[in-house]
Amino acid sequence: MRDRSRLGRPFWTFWSAAALANLGDGIRVAAFPLLAAALTDDPLAVGAVAAAQFLPWLVSGLLAGALADRRGARTLLAAADTGRVVVLAALATTVALGWATIAHVVAAAFLLGVGETIRDTADAPPAADGDGVLAGLRWLLRQPMMRTLVLVTAAVAAADTAWFAIFVLYARDALDLGALGFGLLLATGAAGGLVGSFAADRILAGFHHRSVLTWSMAVTAGVPVLLAVVGHRAVAVVVVVTTSAAFAVLNVAALSVRQRLVPGGLLGRVIAASRLVTYSCTALGALAGGALAARAGIEAPFLFSGVVAVAATVAWWLASRPTTPGAGLGLR
Repeated sequence: MRDRSRLGRPFWTFWSAAALANLGDGIRVAAFPLLAAALTDDPLAVGAVAAAQFLPWLVSGLLAGALADRRGARTLLAAADTGRVVVLAALATTVALGWATIAHVVAAAFLLGVGETIRDTADAPPAADGDGVLAGLRWLLRQPMMRTLVLVTAAVAAADTAWFAIFVLYARDALDLGALGFGLLLATGAAGGLVGSFAADRILAGFHHRSVLTWSMAVTAGVPVLLAVVGHRAVAVVVVVTTSAAFAVLNVAALSVRQRLVPGGLLGRVIAASRLVTYSCTALGALAGGALAARAGIEAPFLFSGVVAVAATVAWWLASRPTTPGAGLGLR
């Protein structure tokens, strides 16, 4: 109780708001695909809903950074969360009245993504010299290894989203799961991601970063191929748990490498630039997954993920080879 009183009411108010916002985001991860699947059987349209949640990082990412520099974080956080509540209320109203269409869901997903972009930017520590995404991109272009790391992790994120964007249709049609079963499956995957996050430090302490990055890429994008071969609920559980855990390890390992290899004065800008590239590729991956499923069948995005897994891991393994003995990413 003493520690709680020392932190003060403003901290706990902020913590409660952040916790509620994250809980709402978690519910949205399950609710939006289910709503999209209830309105259409078109995989491309369902993929567009997933893509719309990530496109704002490309469209409004730089604007959000400028706003964060000119406006107070408190004002932006309140405005972003208020806007998201209004958008969700409007969407819920259309659903309740039976007026909702897939276009409404796509628009709501995009607007919620804009709010999330503004919120996350305002919540992040400001750069030393203002909005610096472009400076981070310029630095990455001159660094072959870091540039490759950003590109291959973005490719893996795109592959992961390609199959996950249409996963609700696969779960319904191939696994015969209803809304509750799909939600439980996602919750199981989230638990796997939590385990991966906690285990990442120990894994990195025992193995070289280069190896950890390689295997986490291969598992994240490669394991979903199993669902193209075996349409079974138990296999689906294995896939969502292992890929979520591996993706968590991949994120921690990639961030660790950036923190060690990027100059301190540029770290925030390079992370922002990396995020911009990753989320842009993620949006494209969702659209690609929907298009592939619409043209080649619901299993096609899983196979696509496997192809990306091979290409990304090979590209990273070759690019990260030490040029001299003892060099490279043999970090502990």
